[in-house]
Amino acid sequence: MAMHVPKAPGFAQMLKEGAKHYSGLDEAVYRNIDACKELAATTASAYGPLGQNKMVINHIEKLFVTNDAATILRELEVQHPAAKMIVLACQQQEQEVGDGTNFVMVFTGALLEHAESLLRMGLSVTEVTEGYELACKKALDVLPSLVCGELKNLRNKEDVLKTIRTSVMSKQYGNEDFLANLITDACISILSGKATFNVDNIRVSKILGCGINQSEVVQGMVFKRYVEGDVTKATNCKVAVYSCPLDSLQTETKGTVIIKSADELMNYSKGEENQIEAQIKSISDAGCSVIVSGGKVGELCQHYCNKYKIMVVRLMSKWDLRRLCRSLGATPLPRITAPTATEAGHCDRVYVDEIGDTSVIIFKQDKEESAIATIVIRGSTDNIIDDVERAVDDGINTFKALTKNGKLLPGAGATEIELAKQITTYGEGEPGLEQYAIKKFAESLENLPRAIAENAGAKATEVLSRLYAAHHEGKKNAGLDIETQGVGIKDSTEMKLVDLYLSKYWGLKFATQAACTILTVDQIIMAKAAGGPKPKENKDWDED
Repeated sequence: MAMHVPKAPGFAQMLKEGAKHYSGLDEAVYRNIDACKELAATTASAYGPLGQNKMVINHIEKLFVTNDAATILRELEVQHPAAKMIVLACQQQEQEVGDGTNFVMVFTGALLEHAESLLRMGLSVTEVTEGYELACKKALDVLPSLVCGELKNLRNKEDVLKTIRTSVMSKQYGNEDFLANLITDACISILSGKATFNVDNIRVSKILGCGINQSEVVQGMVFKRYVEGDVTKATNCKVAVYSCPLDSLQTETKGTVIIKSADELMNYSKGEENQIEAQIKSISDAGCSVIVSGGKVGELCQHYCNKYKIMVVRLMSKWDLRRLCRSLGATPLPRITAPTATEAGHCDRVYVDEIGDTSVIIFKQDKEESAIATIVIRGSTDNIIDDVERAVDDGINTFKALTKNGKLLPGAGATEIELAKQITTYGEGEPGLEQYAIKKFAESLENLPRAIAENAGAKATEVLSRLYAAHHEGKKNAGLDIETQGVGIKDSTEMKLVDLYLSKYWGLKFATQAACTILTVDQIIMAKAAGGPKPKENKDWDED
């Protein structure tokens, strides 16, 4: 008779066979910290303007070459449950501010690394997390006193340019002045008296060929398509927009028509032709010289559009159709009828152009302000264009954050070092064991300027000591100047390097919360994985 082998004692015996259970400092907490440290170290070398690029190949074998932490984390599909928490904190930062994901990543990794040394010294998890929360509260209290300027007029190009330039610089070092200029022009042009700023109102059109410096801003919309008929341009025109196909309507049921003579055949097709001609003529009589269709364009409709000199544009995407309506002030009509004066949109110029060897249709408004602006990005390879698009996206989100809060902080590591200096002093005055955690929080802040210095190829410890010396002398805005040999120390406001107040505020909050959540986990219980194929995620395919 086979011997009965009892299950493992303790918690594991209550779970299904194949389940995993880890508990205690060694098995759970240190394991989680190690995983998070590894992930943070991956993106730390991409921090700052001289950060290294990562080559990421995602699950469908698409290649990304970028130093954008948000893209790296999104495409890596991190599976470790603790590391996933940092990814969620970074995603939250991306949604809240649109930039600063790498700040959250590096800072959370540093907090956990220092927490490990405190736990090995003998402090309890509660003392460490309480110390971190106290230090974070103090940092958020100190932050308003470090503000070096506030943007009150968002139409002041010079002030806006300074902020967007810093954001773009971390992604596209060397092209920051040119790209920041484009983004600022596009953002200010669509602001036109509106209190709210919608990121969706700035489109990006990527066209291969030439260099980045050939990129431009178009007031209106650009589509990589060709027109359907013979007419290729129209000026000062009314535009009719239809969300349905421009074709004769098909009946829902099949019918049989018996035709006995040639006259009957001629008369049968004549009726349909007359009906379609009447529809196109009524649109022409309403003053419309451009038709935009959200579906296919029938040959007969195209023939009559050519006859009445109407330009026909077909758009495949309902999002593009919606944006075009916003840009032209038109209403999308669900069936082919002549639009009324309020339903028709207006455009100064609609024409076909060729950029590189790509045919494009441009809907352009000649006035300086329009509802939608398009940034046409040029580049020699797809990877370069994609990376520039990510930098442009960060710049646009920075402008959106400025509309919420215009406060600015000194950049180039100045804010982090000043916070570290003040929190260290605060920690020395605390009586309990939490003071060790508070001091480690200050040390964690040093990791950010340290990463900038290391990525610039300088001796980080030496640079940090010089930076601290400048701050002890009362130079609150002293930051790293990566353009001098061996990384110098210079006033960041003089270098025009400023960070968003919101970005630092939410970054400190999310990073501390993520670190404290990971530290308070003392057991990992993983149920046995279900067999069979993995369920598909609910993806919105239109977003792709």
